[in-house]
Amino acid sequence: MIEPTVLTWILAGFGTVIFLLLMSAQFIILIKPKSQQAKDILIGKGEEWRDRTHFKSAYAFAWADWLVIMPLLVASNIGVLLGQQWGYILWIALGILSIYFSIVFWVMEKEYTYPTYGPLAYYTYFWGFYLYWGVAVIVYSGLRL
Repeated sequence: MIEPTVLTWILAGFGTVIFLLLMSAQFIILIKPKSQQAKDILIGKGEEWRDRTHFKSAYAFAWADWLVIMPLLVASNIGVLLGQQWGYILWIALGILSIYFSIVFWVMEKEYTYPTYGPLAYYTYFWGFYLYWGVAVIVYSGLRL
């Protein structure tokens, strides 16, 4: 058993907060995919989908987040907080996905999101926190294992 530390709790808490914010936005697109509320949350107030592919990719990512990311988040947090090795292994998997998708969205959305919100929001909340959290949990989990 790997006893959780204060850093374990901080990483679990921060990851939970950032992913729950994302999941709440993704939930809106799942229940009201064509609504103005979904567009306001996901692409900006008063904005329209750039094209059908933009909408379909956002909708697909919402499903993927709820079917893959959310279960991984819950299971990995439970595992690490219980001090189980499998929790850290799942954290590494979630960290890899988090880094991967952050990079994809940094490239896909920069042209549209960056000018509206600026560098601070873009490289922190929009995509940065997921990348930074992913790197942190991979390194931390590797050291703990």
